[in-house]
Amino acid sequence: MMDISGDEVKDVGQVKNPIPSASSGQALPQKTGEGWGTRSNHIAFDPEFAIGARNAVRVCLRVQPEEKVCVITDEVTLEIAAAIVHELEELGSPYQAWVLEDLAERPLKDLPREVLDDLETSQVSIFAVQAQRNELRSRMQMTDVVNRRKIRHAHMVNINRQIMLEGMRADFQKVDRLSAKVVGMVRKASRVRAKTAAGTDLTAELNPNYRWLKTSGIITPEKWGNLPGGEIFTTPGEVNGTFVIDGVVGDYLCAKFGNLSETPLTIHMKQNRLTEAHSENRELEDDFWKYTHTDENSDRVGEFAIGTNIDLKDVIGQILQDEKYPGVHIAFGNPYGAHTGAEWDSSTHIDVVGRKFNIWVDEEQIMQDGKFLVEA
Repeated sequence: MMDISGDEVKDVGQVKNPIPSASSGQALPQKTGEGWGTRSNHIAFDPEFAIGARNAVRVCLRVQPEEKVCVITDEVTLEIAAAIVHELEELGSPYQAWVLEDLAERPLKDLPREVLDDLETSQVSIFAVQAQRNELRSRMQMTDVVNRRKIRHAHMVNINRQIMLEGMRADFQKVDRLSAKVVGMVRKASRVRAKTAAGTDLTAELNPNYRWLKTSGIITPEKWGNLPGGEIFTTPGEVNGTFVIDGVVGDYLCAKFGNLSETPLTIHMKQNRLTEAHSENRELEDDFWKYTHTDENSDRVGEFAIGTNIDLKDVIGQILQDEKYPGVHIAFGNPYGAHTGAEWDSSTHIDVVGRKFNIWVDEEQIMQDGKFLVEA
């Protein structure tokens, strides 16, 4: 295992498809004839990333030496991608890796053809990229291939140093055991109620025709998953009530507004549609309202989820990790119908996260003040 002690940046060793350094670490000499997408430089990465990278490759994706891996990254995320590539090198797995800016102008209108073609011949894929506005279409093009080919796919949108040192170091086997218990309960239930001291009070009536999915961080061919993992979700039959969003909102609004503990956004839902949104931060209120009225179903609750990553201690203002924080979160827009069975669709998808929930599955309380009452 790579030595991760100390603060010194260590190099990646002999990398087949290397990338240029985004850190202060010294880049290694170029190797000719081999490329990282259209690049061909070795780079260095912070050894603190090694634990999270190993978790991703060996625990969550369970990559095998004979499996081909497609790695997709961007300029901002190069160093984290290099740590992941190093783990693939250690395994001896064949892979191709792409830096999006080498292939197309950002924000992407479509996923580059080179990447789509590479996905068609891969068994595993890793998407470690910082989200930009209006790129959801390109990500959906990617997941369309992932879903069709049943690729084990790790979706790491907006992965950063803090997440690599926190959420990606979780005990995903333990998170998976808890997730399995909770999803077993909700699959038998007709409703879930959620309340918080901040003012959230909502009820989700469940549709027995819609499937619950477990994305605990242990990724299978049946459902790609975000990393770090730790949630169960479905498309609800109908959600009614109030949600005080004192955590974060998703997509590109997350980077813009961050942690909402000081200026929460309060939303109201009736018959599964967003009816009101209010915040002292008027820009947040306006941007959220505009996003959730992009198309005819952008204001419709497409996802009802329970975060199960019990190694997370608080919301940090990063949706990739925060939606796994123990509690309820919902999303407006795309219901992931290919997985849940929902018959409708939307071109948008935005998650909203709160804090310190009390949750009841039918009449049984499973969470109190943000702590599970169910043992992992």
